[in-house]
Amino acid sequence: MVRSHLLREAFRRPRYTIHLVLVILLSTVISWSQSAGPTELQVKAAYLYNFGKFVTWQTDHAPDTLQICLLGKDPFGAVLDSTVAGERIAGRTITVRRLARVQDAGPCSILFISASEEGKLGSVLASTQSLSLLTISDMPHFVEKGGMIGFVKQDDRIRFEVNRKAAEESHLALSSELLKVAVKVFGN
Repeated sequence: MVRSHLLREAFRRPRYTIHLVLVILLSTVISWSQSAGPTELQVKAAYLYNFGKFVTWQTDHAPDTLQICLLGKDPFGAVLDSTVAGERIAGRTITVRRLARVQDAGPCSILFISASEEGKLGSVLASTQSLSLLTISDMPHFVEKGGMIGFVKQDDRIRFEVNRKAAEESHLALSSELLKVAVKVFGN
């Protein structure tokens, strides 16, 4: 009854036609977004959080918090913050910080290095080696260049590679469970 009334009005008045089309389009977009899986950024944010469960740091940066830091241009926006909101790892509260300089990474446990830092990656990794940080990026060939965990896209899915040697040199122990699910492990 209501539908037929709307359709009759849509044909009589052009304004109703526009409203009807907008309602249909909006409902279609909403149903697509609800049926779609997580976005690439949501998957990467979940990985950043979960990597913290499979790493042992020789030195605790802060006993009650685990800081995930982002160096350079932030690709996540609010996605990472909402992913870790209220979460804990081994009793530690998780916080997210954005950094403009690698020199501010001292209290961080996990450091995501944005692709915007690719031109200075060598100096960034050299600066982090003594800090006992888990370095992660989605830059191409990140682990081959000395990073610890690099996101790669494989069969339209986000996977990761691991540089075990780089982690050990920074006094980090990576769980064998983490190494098992990596698509490639360097430095065995």
